[in-house]
Amino acid sequence: MDARGDGNYPRFGRAKSKPAEPRDPLIFERSLLREFSLVAIAVVAVLLALILTRLLILLLGKAAGGDVLPEAVIGLIAFGVLTYMPVLLSIAAFVAVLLTLTRSFRDSEMTVWFTSGLSIAAWVKPVLRFALPLALVCGVLSLAVSPWSEAQSREYRRLLESRDEVSAVTPGVFRESRQADRVFFVDKLSERDDVVNNVFVQSTHANRLGVMVAQKGFIETVENGDRFIVLLNGRRYEGTPGTLGYRTVDFERYMLRIEPREAKKEAPPAKAMSTFDLLGDPTPHNIAELHWRVALPFSVVLMAIFAVPLSFVNPRSGRSWNLVLAVLAYTLYNNLLSIFQAWTAQGKIPTWLGLWPVHLAVVAILAYLLSRQMVSRRWFGAGR
Repeated sequence: MDARGDGNYPRFGRAKSKPAEPRDPLIFERSLLREFSLVAIAVVAVLLALILTRLLILLLGKAAGGDVLPEAVIGLIAFGVLTYMPVLLSIAAFVAVLLTLTRSFRDSEMTVWFTSGLSIAAWVKPVLRFALPLALVCGVLSLAVSPWSEAQSREYRRLLESRDEVSAVTPGVFRESRQADRVFFVDKLSERDDVVNNVFVQSTHANRLGVMVAQKGFIETVENGDRFIVLLNGRRYEGTPGTLGYRTVDFERYMLRIEPREAKKEAPPAKAMSTFDLLGDPTPHNIAELHWRVALPFSVVLMAIFAVPLSFVNPRSGRSWNLVLAVLAYTLYNNLLSIFQAWTAQGKIPTWLGLWPVHLAVVAILAYLLSRQMVSRRWFGAGR
């Protein structure tokens, strides 16, 4: 009897099994892109919350001390967020890919995809589809928006610093002039916003100390444009410290001239210069800044792909070792970028080389890790 049987009997021979091909590859990519996006949004939200909290505490402290106008806090926070956004996108892309693929390894989803005929290289395409739009946005922010926001923030701070001493006075806070020859203090605001109550002014001129107290005070601008502090119903004490030669003068109206202060405009640093200005003035500092701006969008793609081999979880060596290794790798990568940027600005390495040795080293390590995992998976599949 034929062991294979005829048409009426089942065959007893062993059929050769082939790895199942995924019916719809788009299902695989759509699921990854959806999870990448959700994790990236969560990471950006958390990092933005931390940055906003830090900036808010810092600027509110300066506003309470009179260094920053309260109405300027929101604008400075907005400029600060735009400056940090390229770095946030780079971190978000890396963390999103790393956490998503790590979860897939832990939940054995990777085993299902591997048995469906997908290799480790199949993850590169959806990662690129996720990282390239982020890199494009990061490039626009890094090359155009962030320098503009940095320049606007510095200009805003320069104008705030150029205010006269009276405009910087805050009720309940002693305020010293920039020349350190006057000290102002007002107790509180009156019902009118332009009038203050219980004014104290201490001034020093020609080694003579003058102290004035008044019930009310306000600022008055005369016809020629000069501004004066007008004090009402007060008393002035004047004399030389250590002697008895003091005199007291009561007054109903006393005027102090406010010296105008010009806003000094300094040359902007490289961070506040536009990309075209950096190209027009190719000094080592400017070229180093240009390399850094180009490196940010490039790092989004590079570190997103680098998270693919770093996401592998080996149950025998623990469930969190890959996360520790990934954090160390990302920190080392960013520190090396900063070091090479500093070396480029100092002229220790050629300006045309810049930060590219760091990128090329990461590309070489990435190619080695991906090829190693592909070979190990191929041997594993052959053994099975």
